[in-house]
Amino acid sequence: MTATASTASGRPRRESVRRTLRDAWRSRRVWWFTATARTRARFARTTLGSFWLGLSNLFSIAVLAAVYGTVFKVQNFTVYVVYLGLGLVVWNTIGAAVSGAPNLFEHNRDHLHNINLHPMFYTLEEWAFQLQTFLQSFLMVLLALSFFQHNLLINLLLWGWLPLLNLFLFLYWFPMLTCLLGARFRDLYQLVPIVLQLVFLLSPILYDKKNLGAMAWTANINPLYRILSPIRHTLMAGEVQWGVGLVLLAANALGIWIAIRLLNSERRNIPFLI
Repeated sequence: MTATASTASGRPRRESVRRTLRDAWRSRRVWWFTATARTRARFARTTLGSFWLGLSNLFSIAVLAAVYGTVFKVQNFTVYVVYLGLGLVVWNTIGAAVSGAPNLFEHNRDHLHNINLHPMFYTLEEWAFQLQTFLQSFLMVLLALSFFQHNLLINLLLWGWLPLLNLFLFLYWFPMLTCLLGARFRDLYQLVPIVLQLVFLLSPILYDKKNLGAMAWTANINPLYRILSPIRHTLMAGEVQWGVGLVLLAANALGIWIAIRLLNSERRNIPFLI
């Protein structure tokens, strides 16, 4: 009996996580190309093209730094601009990936109903699209912030690989779990934006963690902030929090395994849920 044959009970064998990852790697050129096509189509017939990704973040950083720098009466405005800018550009990517996750399969409903393609393809395409969007915006913001802190690019090249790797892995498995839950529970479409807004307000992005006072513990249990914080710390301080980074790496590996295993088990049900 082959790996794709039915078991004695008549149920098809569940595809293994290893095989799913192997198939995803083999098709990497396809889902990366379709994500690139989406990125190009997004700014078709514009003069600045994808530069708008970085410019929109820079406008937000400039306005928020001016307003909240005054509100919080920051003593070192240069440090605050870098602190806010790095936090905001990473948060925008996390927020966009998570907020769009619940209706990912809904957007690809026609393909899921008519094409015999593993649903993982659409999660990988969305992941690649978010990575491309982040990299184009992040590099432009980093160049601009380098005028305030000159060693940001050096710190990125020397130390930034581990926290960025954790961010990239998190951007895949966490939105995919949200996507799978969203396919079953439609209330998630309405709940996710509300939760993201609350998490943003509770996260030390516009302000320092010490300003939370007795509520500082909320940042420690905030998974989105736990991914964001090491990136900002590494780029600003020029050092890697190895303990935190390795724990997050292990958590991301477990998250990917759980997400793919759940996706495989739900594969046959997805077309009936959307």
